[in-house]
Amino acid sequence: MTEAFDNLLNDARACTLCCAHLPEGPRPVFQASKSARVLIAGQAPGIRVHNTGVPFNDPSGERLRAWMGVDSDLFYDEQRVAIIPMGFCYPGTGKSGDLPPRPECAEKWRSDMLAGLSKVELTLAIGQYAIKWHLRGTQEKTLTKTVQNWRNYIADGVIPLPHPSPRNNIWLKKNPWFEDEIIPEVQNRVRELIKA
Repeated sequence: MTEAFDNLLNDARACTLCCAHLPEGPRPVFQASKSARVLIAGQAPGIRVHNTGVPFNDPSGERLRAWMGVDSDLFYDEQRVAIIPMGFCYPGTGKSGDLPPRPECAEKWRSDMLAGLSKVELTLAIGQYAIKWHLRGTQEKTLTKTVQNWRNYIADGVIPLPHPSPRNNIWLKKNPWFEDEIIPEVQNRVRELIKA
């Protein structure tokens, strides 16, 4: 079973499925191990992550680590934390930021990868694309309402979060309840699962 999962990861790292649509070419960026207990389900790598090959190696990652209450060593310990974005490769830039993750990636890889992560007890679904996929139609009409109602999803082991990008600074200022109420809960659950 471990060998099959390792083969799956190797195949995903070599994927060129979306090559024709990727302005910088394919470079799948993710981390996973069968022993991981926390899953970070993000959107897609930005250009800095594409260039380094390290997930969340940018200001978004700094904020996400702060939200989780972990340092880089723990965050990048694939034995404890899996990081599997909706799209593995940098999709390029549009008029208002990075383009959405390519849909082919989740269609091809996501279900099999998540099936191999049988020890995951907490999924942090970050941003609208990850939230939509992981909540499967049970989310509210807006991201804000979905995040506000996070307790509706925790029984299934999912906490929906806004993207930690600096582009969301205005959202965070408008919604102080997020960092006051939800971040302590995220940190407690992460601590229970991977810091003990």
